[in-house]
Amino acid sequence: MDKLIITGQKRLHGEVAISGAKNAAVAIILAAIMANDVCIIENLPHIEDVECLIETITNMGVKCDYIDKYTLRIDSRNITNSSATYEAVKKMRASYYLLGALLGRFKKAEVSLPGGCDFGSRPIDQHIKGFEALGATVSIEQGMIIANADKLVGATVYLDAASVGATINIMFAAVFAKGTTIIDNAAKEPHVVDTANFLNSMGAIVKGAGTDVIRITGVEKLHGSTYMIIPDQIEAGTYMIAAAITGGDVRVNNIIPKHMESLSAKLAEMGVEIVEGDDFINVKANIPLKSVNVKTMVYPGFPTDLQPQMVALLSTCKGVGLVTENIFDNRFQYVNELNRLGALIVVEDRLAVIEGVTELSGAEVMATDLRAGAALIIAGLIAKGKVTIGNVKYIDRGYGYIEEKLRALGADIERIKG
Repeated sequence: MDKLIITGQKRLHGEVAISGAKNAAVAIILAAIMANDVCIIENLPHIEDVECLIETITNMGVKCDYIDKYTLRIDSRNITNSSATYEAVKKMRASYYLLGALLGRFKKAEVSLPGGCDFGSRPIDQHIKGFEALGATVSIEQGMIIANADKLVGATVYLDAASVGATINIMFAAVFAKGTTIIDNAAKEPHVVDTANFLNSMGAIVKGAGTDVIRITGVEKLHGSTYMIIPDQIEAGTYMIAAAITGGDVRVNNIIPKHMESLSAKLAEMGVEIVEGDDFINVKANIPLKSVNVKTMVYPGFPTDLQPQMVALLSTCKGVGLVTENIFDNRFQYVNELNRLGALIVVEDRLAVIEGVTELSGAEVMATDLRAGAALIIAGLIAKGKVTIGNVKYIDRGYGYIEEKLRALGADIERIKG
């Protein structure tokens, strides 16, 4: 198994380009199979989750070819089955989008209960509620979710929680439903909007994405499209926090600054200088920074996917910071690993109390999930001595070329192949 070795206390400086959004890419790849045609997806991130999805749909009869390193051609005219087994989907949560995509196109789907990072309960009851409202019957048998419908008919679905996964999955199924479907209390995240825009580029009629009410008017068919994925707000935030913890001066390029507002506001509150351009943010910091309190919320609030990285940053700040996790019930599993590096973090239920320390020190640690791995890298950048990070497979799920990008900013980081 690969490991990352970081020799810390190097100030980051320079420019870094952000890749396409992971959470948009995994939805858009599966949306593409809803068209009995060819789609070309541009600005695709070079990450493990994307490769897993490509392998999954290839096994279903979809032809996938890279035009270049970041552009994928998807030909779904010859899908041979509407089933995805546990072996195909065990590595990632987003495989559940196959349910809505296949149910919409073929009126049937069999998909294994999804895998992915384990940091709390993420039920799919809201997905099932939406499918059933549209006229499907759904059952779970031997670990497989089985959905069938003679026909799909538009309906109003009120989500008990503003779930990104349920919003996108119901949107997929509703594209081919007769009449109009209304998703009330819909998620507003940028990747929901990006997925809706891609569906519309294929001929769907989706309105209201980015608000809490989305209306989908059913269509008979979708056509092929060429589409560019939005930049990844979580990757961008990770590099912004990495710049801040090292007292760096980094320009983060190829981003949408509006998507970063909740993080930019917190960093500015901590004493970081934030300068925004049309498609970049420059982060300049003098350490130590001052502690702040953070509460994760659905978009446009502070993202749960930046919570571990922010905890790593707060562990080196002056004072005591409080971080409240409002999205997932067990997302502080990584805290013991940060404490191994000398952090002083105490967790009680969904609250982390972080007392800033003057210095972190090298040790061997393990990533417990994707964003936890990013937090350990961030801590390693400022630690004295060497930090060795295991379970790099989690990091590879969502960060492409991370060691190359950090080295270009002046970090001392190398990958040791397992």
